[in-house]
Amino acid sequence: QLQLVESGGGLVQPGGSLRLSCAASGFTLDSYAIGWFRQAPGKEREGVSCISKGGGITGYADSVKGRFTLSRDNAKNTVYLQMNSLKPEDTAVYYCAARAGRLCRGNGMDYWGKGTLVTVSS
Repeated sequence: QLQLVESGGGLVQPGGSLRLSCAASGFTLDSYAIGWFRQAPGKEREGVSCISKGGGITGYADSVKGRFTLSRDNAKNTVYLQMNSLKPEDTAVYYCAARAGRLCRGNGMDYWGKGTLVTVSS
């Protein structure tokens, strides 16, 4: 059974850091494009970051560039999202998703996790 499970969310103060994990089972992450997406209350889902199939390309939304870093541990079949300098506007449910193609597509991902909540508040 193909599955993605996110973890690492929680409550953090502005300026703080969190590291989200996305563990895959039933398939090899390196064979898929893997993306992190988020959805804030009352807003549409948006793409945060993506690593291409094979890992040659990593991209970030302008809103998180310089603050978030996506990485992958093939031995653990896990993708991480290191989030630094967090802002209240980063508050959202964060999802990881996988696509069999080379790059991520917001409306074309094949598998989704259930999400993990990140709340940035003082």
